[in-house]
Order: sequence, then structure tokens, then C-alpha cells
Amino acid sequence: MCADRIPSAGLPRWHPRSQLFLRDIPDGLSAWLFDPGSLTQRLRCTCAGRFRVRVLSQGWTRPSRDEARPLKLRWDAWAWTREVQLLCDEQPWVFARSLIPAQTLQGRSRRLTTIGAKPLGAVLFADPGVRRGPVEIARIAAGQRLHRRAFGGLTGPPQAIWGRRSIFRIDGDPLLVMEIFLPALPVSPLSRRPDSP
Repeated sequence: MCADRIPSAGLPRWHPRSQLFLRDIPDGLSAWLFDPGSLTQRLRCTCAGRFRVRVLSQGWTRPSRDEARPLKLRWDAWAWTREVQLLCDEQPWVFARSLIPAQTLQGRSRRLTTIGAKPLGAVLFADPGVRRGPVEIARIAAGQRLHRRAFGGLTGPPQAIWGRRSIFRIDGDPLLVMEIFLPALPVSPLSRRPDSP
């Protein structure tokens, strides 16, 4: 097992929609953050070129404190961790980090460790046994580990980016999916403030 432990210092603060200052979300991003459907499907529809997944890393790690909490894991638990970029014409649009606790990888859920370059979101949304919990949003600042991971190998990162996360349940067992929206992602033409009439 590879211990790629992320320290708890410098972690983003995740908030439910009801606690957000929605005016702080950049124009054009709210539709991406609050879309209840499959992000993979929406990216494919938006990308006029070739959409693909680049797997950056996957393997067993210990979650950070803010990742373990929503999964109800002990601090020393292990999770299968996968980090990918979702690309349109080789431009990274989204960085995704997913954590699947060991107890979730039982029975048919074991397949999630062998999906390769297939989008995890496509697998989850195609499974009628999967349920998605509420979305939490965070502003991720330069200097935080998640910001550095999202921009690994990319140049000119901005001072802050936005992301969302959700707990998915497969037959009741949890996994955590975080999606960080990168600057190359086009502004959504469907975007409007979630608090607008």
C-alpha cells in the first residue's frame, strides 16, 4: 500500500449551497457547480473535439481529515484513490479526485478499481443502484494541497479555483467524488445565478 497522506493543514472549506455567498462564484461557473446530472455527459456535449480521461494516479492512500469525515472513516483508514484530468482536445477542463473506502469495494463495486481511462462518472450515473448525496462547494486557494494537485504539470495556475464534491452510495456504501474546475473550462452558456428567479 502506498501512503500518500495529505496533511490537514491548508484544506479547503466545503459548504452546502445554503451556506454559500453565491455572489462570490464567478459568472458562468454556477451552472457547472450546481448541475445535478452527469458532469461527464455535460463535458462531452460541450466539447466540440475529442473528450477523454487522463489517469494521473490511482492506488491505496489514507484520506485527509476533510475527506475522511464525510465518508465516516477513521483517520487511519485506507481508500482507493483515483486522480484524473478530463480533457477536451488535450486541454484539461476538470481535475477529479475520488476516494473509495475499502469496505465499499466489495462484490460488484470491485470493478471501480479496474475502469482504466473510462470516466468514473459515466459508470456511476449508469448504475441504477447508485444514489448521489448533496453537493458541497469550495473555493480552493493557491497554496492548498488540492490546488497544487489540480495544477500538477500545468503552468500559470490562478490564485483560486472552485470545486464541488458529493458522496455517492453504491447499495448504501459510500465513495467521495471531487471535481475541480480548471481555467480552460468554457463559461457555460446555460449559467445563471442559482438564486435568480
